Amino acid sequence: MIPAITSLKNQNIDSIVALAKPIWQEHYTPIIGEQQVDYMLEKFQSREAIESQLKQGYQYYQVNEQSRLLGYFSIQFRKNARLFISKFYLSKQARGKGLGKQMLNFIEKLANSNKCYTIDLTVNKYNPAYQIYLKLGFTNQGTIEFDIGNGYIMDDFLMSKNIFSP
Repeated sequence: MIPAITSLKNQNIDSIVALAKPIWQEHYTPIIGEQQVDYMLEKFQSREAIESQLKQGYQYYQVNEQSRLLGYFSIQFRKNARLFISKFYLSKQARGKGLGKQMLNFIEKLANSNKCYTIDLTVNKYNPAYQIYLKLGFTNQGTIEFDIGNGYIMDDFLMSKNIFSP
């Protein structure tokens, strides 16, 4: 499967919002519960939230096969030659086919072309994707907690991958 990875267009935000809901519900509900998932979807993956993130310099990309949306990711270029992966999601039917690795390769090319030497991301401590990130060359840099409001805390690992040295 060779997906098309393209920059998110404003008219496609609602498609990302619609795809995020079942992915997050399936993946995160067993870890953090339904109420926190609903809260986080509204806070981070609603149309308004994505529009706000785009204004803050986040870039969203969609992963399509023909006209079918399979996944998406979001990145932000940061200080000290770092690229941060904010979102990295595939629909259930698209997993296990090498698409995640293709998405990461695309991100690494973006990092290289923008002279970023390190890619960072955060992952919930109990997220099974943690093991996948390790296999993809990320290392655990320690724990990080974020108060996201409404009494919820994101309890994550900060992970990094060096892609080349200056």
